[in-house]
Amino acid sequence: MRKTITATIIAAAATVAMGGAGIAAASTHSGSATGIEHFQLMSTSATATTSSVIAYGVFTGAAVDHVLSNNVDRFVFPNGAIRVHHSNGKGPQSFNPKTCLLTVNQHGTYLITHGTGKYAGISGHGTYQLSILAIGARSHGKCSQNKPPVAFHQVINASGPVSLP
Repeated sequence: MRKTITATIIAAAATVAMGGAGIAAASTHSGSATGIEHFQLMSTSATATTSSVIAYGVFTGAAVDHVLSNNVDRFVFPNGAIRVHHSNGKGPQSFNPKTCLLTVNQHGTYLITHGTGKYAGISGHGTYQLSILAIGARSHGKCSQNKPPVAFHQVINASGPVSLP
């Protein structure tokens, strides 16, 4: 699946490519809470299997996103974890074979399940927007789709209602 730059990027996107690293303490909560939760994921590597996540809304915290499969990720916070099931992204993507520029702008949906620790019993769903901008590597002066890109920026913004018992 990672034979071309586009396939590499789309594979990362399909994992809600929520790819990088970052851990900080998440805020604690007492009692049940319901409201809108926002997640922002960022990665600067097309080949990473983790990414940095910042969550805010009903709870605030930093997590590391671990890719479990093409459509399932696990956000690991210092005080628990959640599983995120997501659709494949839909939307435009283009690769310019002269400039090696790849752009991807996609959207989709997600469902939150399997909370552990402070997130035990969490449920939620929402939508996400994925944006990727990458510059492909060159080989013998031509854009190569067989090598990882030389520059890669991926940002995913997601939000939707959650209920945290």
